[in-house]
Amino acid sequence: MSHFEVIGGALHAENVPLARIAEQVDTPVYVYSTEAFRDAARAFRKGLEPVGRHHVAFAVKANPNLAVLRLLANEGFGADGVSGGELSRALAAGIPAHDVVFSGVGKTRKELHQALDAGIGQFNLELEEEGVVLAEIARSKGMTAPAALRVNPDVDAGTHEKISTGKAENKFGLPIDQAPAIFDRLAKLEGIDLRGVAVHIGSQLLSLDPLEAAFERVGRLVAELRAAGHRITHVDLGGGLGVAYKPGDVPPTSAAFGEMVARVTRDWDVELMFEPGRHISANAGVLLTEVLWVKPGVTNPWVVVDAAMNDLARVALYDAWHGFASVTPSGETMVANVAGPVCESSDVFLKNREIDRVKSGDLAVLQSAGAYGATMASTYNSRALVPEVLVSGDRFEVVAGRITAETIMGAEQIPDWLEQ
Repeated sequence: MSHFEVIGGALHAENVPLARIAEQVDTPVYVYSTEAFRDAARAFRKGLEPVGRHHVAFAVKANPNLAVLRLLANEGFGADGVSGGELSRALAAGIPAHDVVFSGVGKTRKELHQALDAGIGQFNLELEEEGVVLAEIARSKGMTAPAALRVNPDVDAGTHEKISTGKAENKFGLPIDQAPAIFDRLAKLEGIDLRGVAVHIGSQLLSLDPLEAAFERVGRLVAELRAAGHRITHVDLGGGLGVAYKPGDVPPTSAAFGEMVARVTRDWDVELMFEPGRHISANAGVLLTEVLWVKPGVTNPWVVVDAAMNDLARVALYDAWHGFASVTPSGETMVANVAGPVCESSDVFLKNREIDRVKSGDLAVLQSAGAYGATMASTYNSRALVPEVLVSGDRFEVVAGRITAETIMGAEQIPDWLEQ
């Protein structure tokens, strides 16, 4: 992971020792590198240089921290949101409304009103009825909603089934063979400017082949829609590029992705839209934790840390892989399991893996945790909501505070009729 390096025997985020953050903020805590975000953002944009007109919107769900969104806004990124809350975050972070795309399979009518009032740049429609309702709401406001129709190309992304979105059995998008008829009906409605199509087939893709297959199908659809007399000016190609979580992972580079996109879309004559998330943020963060105990096991010891599945849910949700490293590595290793203290058998980060040798009181990190980490955290077992820290050079700041059980209980109340 760039910008997380061992300096003088201790792991640093840029020029800040992680031990200093642990001392001042306590653990567990997410730690992000400003320069790692910038490097990834700039590499992605550079990779798109062969592509013609394009717009890049960061997938807010990957890391919705306001400081992160502002950092990426400063790099010229818009935002792809999937809820009213994510739209609010993007706007609060200073992302212009016209650079915001509203995706999501279950937008509420309240959220459609909110997005129209904000003046967002595009709605990605998931079903015909949604387009009809959006047009009605827009007409009632004297507005026209810019929109694209999301299609499902029935392409297997070759990723984990729980982060696959482009196969026929997935809940996302419309069957691509039904798209021409639905597009034709929606395009005739007042209150909506149906200007293009959108596609997104999954996350953590380690090959460009599924993306190319999906884009080729979208290209044929664009040609068919134009032949039917429709004006197609925008195509949203989604996100999904993977990152290297473990040894052996060789994800596509931004440059290779850009070359493929330029080749496949060279005759489309549209503004292309992209929604990277994990590819920008995953390797820009770690989850810093303290070793509580090294507990003997039947075969290998259990390293019990103070981070848990409520702080980083990816492993419990879909068997995700995260590296584990000591903050002060001695060079010695051990074969062990690493688990958190939550009262669930699924609160295990790794099993039977060779890791840095650690003992009670040591600090360690779960690597590549900048995407789908803090954003998916909960307060299960009445644990505090994990804080987030952003590092820049030799400075750091808490950009999301630890929310304790006491604070959460402050929003709860016992009804009078339960009082003795």
